[in-house]
Amino acid sequence: MAYYIGIDIGGTNIACGIVDDNYEIVARSKVKTNAPRPYAEILEDIKQSVRLACEELGVKPSDAASIGIGCPGTCNSDGVVEYSNNLGFVNVPLRSDIESEFGVSTYLDNDANAAAFGEYLAGAAKGAKNAVAITLGTGVGAGIIIDGKIYSGSNCAGGEIGHTVLVVDGRDCTCGRKGCFETYSSATGLIRTTREAIELNPDSIAAKIAEEDGRVSARTAYNALKQGCPVGKQVTDEFVKYLAAGIANTINIFQPDILCIGGGVCNEGDTLLVPLRKAVSEQVYTKNSAKNTEIVVCSLGNDAGIIGAALLCKQ
Repeated sequence: MAYYIGIDIGGTNIACGIVDDNYEIVARSKVKTNAPRPYAEILEDIKQSVRLACEELGVKPSDAASIGIGCPGTCNSDGVVEYSNNLGFVNVPLRSDIESEFGVSTYLDNDANAAAFGEYLAGAAKGAKNAVAITLGTGVGAGIIIDGKIYSGSNCAGGEIGHTVLVVDGRDCTCGRKGCFETYSSATGLIRTTREAIELNPDSIAAKIAEEDGRVSARTAYNALKQGCPVGKQVTDEFVKYLAAGIANTINIFQPDILCIGGGVCNEGDTLLVPLRKAVSEQVYTKNSAKNTEIVVCSLGNDAGIIGAALLCKQ
């Protein structure tokens, strides 16, 4: 039985897992990222996460067939993280630093790409030839699989679907553009839309829920919708409208077998999926085709990034 080490670096945690030939995580560890701080300090904690996971299984890092890393930002083919704004990395040689530490072949890719690869190998996109995975979190992350391979573009920065524009001169985006997909369809975008609606409707059920919770969350509008709140319906309808437009754009470009979506809002199940699938079906160019993209929810959760990273050697 071969073992593969996967490291998923996030803004909050560094998660490490050991994955077997069945694509199952058999040992894991988690260390706080505490970003931003110097690269050297974060690197030491990445190494420690590997050691802790190996200790749990009773193996040595050098026993692994390979090590894979999923890291936010632009990761080039030389194993260098050119830029990661959340981590504060600029041109850091992450792959070679890990490889030289443990003496194991090491692979590096963007974290969203790694998560998409995990869903393709062992999750909701298993069995697909072409797939796209979109995560609705702080932003809109995405990974694209074409003919079983991660598509990264000529500069290893491909797949930034969250930074395609839905509304020209719309909401300001952290990337410097206006009206990006993620400013409307991320969890952050949903929270903003909800907050704006509550400010206009301070006596609504949505406003009461937010007051009771002590904050506006990505669940506020959906919880209000379930209580018959018109504001909740207005906000969730608008959220689905923009999300459907972004997904339809993606399908029109790539025509994947499967498009899977992840993130906390997907826990709403059919309340989200039924109107979303209907709206997408009305917008895709191939609406009359005998074979259309299947829209499903990601099944691996936070494990997708670990599994996908661990198996980057399969690329």
